[in-house]
Amino acid sequence: MIRSLRLTSLLSAAKPLRSFACSSSPARETPPCASFAEAKSTPSPNSLSITPPKTPLFLRKPSHAAPLSEVWKWHDWAKDLASSVEVSSPKAEDSLDSILLLRELKWLIEDSIEDNHPVITRTETEGEKNVKLRASLEELYDLWRQRIEKRRPFQYVVGCEHWRDLVLCVEEGVLIPRPETEVIVDMVEEVVTRDEWFKRGTWADLGTGSGAIAIGVAKVLGSCGRVVATDLSPVAIAVAGNNVKRYGLEGVIEVREGSWFGPLKDVEGKLVGLVSNPPYIPSDDIPGLQAEVGRHEPRLALDGGVDGTDSLFHLCDGASRMLTSGGFFAFETNGEKQSKMIVDYMTNDLKNSFSDVKIVSDFAGIGRFVTGFRL
Repeated sequence: MIRSLRLTSLLSAAKPLRSFACSSSPARETPPCASFAEAKSTPSPNSLSITPPKTPLFLRKPSHAAPLSEVWKWHDWAKDLASSVEVSSPKAEDSLDSILLLRELKWLIEDSIEDNHPVITRTETEGEKNVKLRASLEELYDLWRQRIEKRRPFQYVVGCEHWRDLVLCVEEGVLIPRPETEVIVDMVEEVVTRDEWFKRGTWADLGTGSGAIAIGVAKVLGSCGRVVATDLSPVAIAVAGNNVKRYGLEGVIEVREGSWFGPLKDVEGKLVGLVSNPPYIPSDDIPGLQAEVGRHEPRLALDGGVDGTDSLFHLCDGASRMLTSGGFFAFETNGEKQSKMIVDYMTNDLKNSFSDVKIVSDFAGIGRFVTGFRL
C-alpha cells in the first residue's frame, strides 16, 4: 500500500534522545544483539507452536474454474446489489456506501480471479472461455451477500488488509489494523534513527492482534533487534504467527499467548521499547459502533471498560517495571480526552518513573498517542 502521507518530526517536542546519557540519568548498558535464534535454545514456557489460520483469497491456489459468461453474470449481480444499496441505518455514518462497495468489488475480483481483466473488459467471443478462480462461484456469491446483508467487514471477506507496505492476513477474532496505528511504527523508526541503542534490544508489542505493529517494528529494527508479541486470543496468536512467518521474521519476532505482561516475565526490566494499541472503547459505546465493527470485530480487542482506559492504565503501571532505563513507550488511545488522562497519570501518579511524556497526533490531527521514556 502506498503511503499518501507521512508525519515528520513526530517526537520533535521531546528532549533529544541522547539526553539519557547525561550525568543526571542512569548509565545505559548497550544491549547485546538480540536474536531469537540464540534465545530459543532455552524454550520460553509462554512460546507456542502456531496453528495456521484460514488462507486469504489472494494466497489460495486457483483450483476452481467457471465459464467467463457465468463470472460475468456473478459480477453483474454483485454490481447491481452494491449499486442498489440504500440507507440502512438512521445514522448516516453507519450506512453502506455504494461507491465504496463497487471499489471493494473490484478488489474482490483481483483477489479471487487469476486473470481478472476479461471480467471488466468484455468481448462476446470470450464468453465461453473458462476462467481460473481461487474460490468457487458459489462462494463468491455467498461472500458478497455477507458483505452487503450481514455487514461483514471487507477485510474478513477477502481475508487480508493492506497496512503500510504489508499485506496482513486477518479473520474473525482478530482486530483489523487501522491506518492511524501506522504512526506507532513511524515513531519507533524515528527513535531508532536518532539513537541506535534502541535497535539492538528487545521490544514488546502487547495485544498484537494480526501482528501488524510487531512486524512493522521488526522491519525497522532489522536483524539485530528482537520483538516479543503477546495476545490473549488464540485466534490472534495463530494469525500473528502466520503473518510473521510469511514475512520471514521468525528469528526476530516471538509470538506468545497470554494477558498483557504475563508472558514477559523473562524480560522484565530489560525492554528498550514497549508499544501497544489496546482496547480503548468505553463499554457503553460498543453498541453504537459502525455495524462492521460492533457486530464482527472482537469485543476483547475493543472494550476498554467504563471510560475506555482500563487497559491503558494497566499498560502505564506495567511499563514502569518492564522498561529498562531510557526505554521508550508508545500507546494508542481513543483521542484527546483519554490521551490527557494518561499523560496526567504518568506525570503525576508515576512522576518518578517517566520523562518527556507527550501526546502525538494521528494523520487527522487528533491527539491519539501517548509516548515517553523510562527514567
